[in-house]
Parts: sequence; structure tokens; C-alpha cells
Amino acid sequence: MHEVRRFVLQDLKVAALFLTRFPVPMDGSVTMRDLARAVYAFPVMGAAVGLLGGLGFMVASWVGLPSLPGALIALVCMIVATGALHEDGLADTADGLGAGPDREKALAIMRDSRIGSYGAIAIMLSLLGRLMALAPMWDPKLVTAVLVGAGMTSRAMMPVVMLLQPSAKATGLAAEAGRPDAPRVAIGLVVSVLACLVLLPIHFALPALLSAALAALLLATWLGRRFGGCTGDTLGAVQQVGELAFLFAIVSRL
Repeated sequence: MHEVRRFVLQDLKVAALFLTRFPVPMDGSVTMRDLARAVYAFPVMGAAVGLLGGLGFMVASWVGLPSLPGALIALVCMIVATGALHEDGLADTADGLGAGPDREKALAIMRDSRIGSYGAIAIMLSLLGRLMALAPMWDPKLVTAVLVGAGMTSRAMMPVVMLLQPSAKATGLAAEAGRPDAPRVAIGLVVSVLACLVLLPIHFALPALLSAALAALLLATWLGRRFGGCTGDTLGAVQQVGELAFLFAIVSRL
């Protein structure tokens, strides 16, 4: 049992190291293959990021701010926690899509650290969409539950894509991490579903879960065909779209 706890703790640290900017002390060196083994911990990191966003909203509500600036503060907290990692992936993916039908040119553009017009617009729309979805929610407890659920579900979809699709490139995160084991992917999915069913009323949880999964898988399928597989950037795009779909499903039922 002690060994199991040690391995789980190490996997949580690895997931935090790759998916957040949390200061995590590591025992020894970490490789991309360690990331593939830690995929079941992705939703836990999503929960932590969503919880920080919820706490930001709670503080804003406590000092008397309306829900719109509270939602903005929540988003800032989450972006700081992740270092805008997934937003950057979304931007690079959008720039790659804007390159036209040439796959190699698109992948080269995605490797470029500079953000183009398509990428900037994609980030703006993602932030605006999340802000608009959160703004009608005034209850800090509901916002926290929704952000935790959205963070977990959207990050649980990333390993699914890693499992189903090959890497589009010979190098990079997806290529070096490799395909994760199916049972580890399934654990992350089950944890996310159970957490959402506990945190949210079922008439919120089920549509949100289904919407996030459908949006994420449809986008991943399209991007996989366009680029010949997945990359670290397309995984970020999948997370962003999955989170947006989750939030939109919730706000449509308020």
C-alpha cells in the first residue's frame, strides 16, 4: 500500500509539473513517458485549477463585485495557475489551421512560438466565451463546482485523444509521451464523471459531460485528420473546446 501511495503521489507531481505552474518538488528526473503514466491524474489538476478559479470568484463576491468582474478574476486565477498552457495550444492550432491544406507547413507554423492572427482571435474567443458563460452565475458555490467539473472533464478528454490518435510529429509532447494505457485513461474518465455527478445536480452534470465529450472528440477527429494525428497543441485545443462546451451546457440550463 505504501508503494501504491508513493507511485500515485509521483504521478500527481508529474501531472502538476506538465499541466500547471504549481511549484512541485520532484524526486529524480522526469521524462515524457512519465507523463503518459500519469494521465489518470490530469483531472485532478483540472480540479485544482478550477478550485482556484472558484476561490477567486468567491473573493470577488465577498468584496461586493458583480458576477462579471468575478468571472474575469476567476479566469485570471486559472490562467495564472496553468501559465496559459492550453490557451497557447489553442492559438498554435488555430494558426496551423489557417495555413491552408499543406500539412507540413501547418505543423511548422504550429512549432513557431509567435502567435498569428488566427491564434490571437482563437484566444480572444475562448476567453470571451468562458467569460460570457460564467457571468450569469452569481452563486460562488455553483461557479466553483462548475469550474472544477469543467476543468476535470476537459482534461480527462486529453488522454482519450492521446490513446486514440498517433502523434502527428516525430518529436514533441505527443510523440515523446506515447500512447497511454487504456486503464489509466479510463480511471481519469470515471473520476471526472463521478466528481461531476457529486458536485452538480444531475440535470446540469449529464448535459455538461455529454456536451464536453462530444465537442472534444469531434474537434480531435477533425484535427487528427487535418494534421495526421495529435500534438501537444491540439491537445490544448481539445481542452479549451471541451471546457467551453461544458460551461455552455450549464449556462443554457440556468
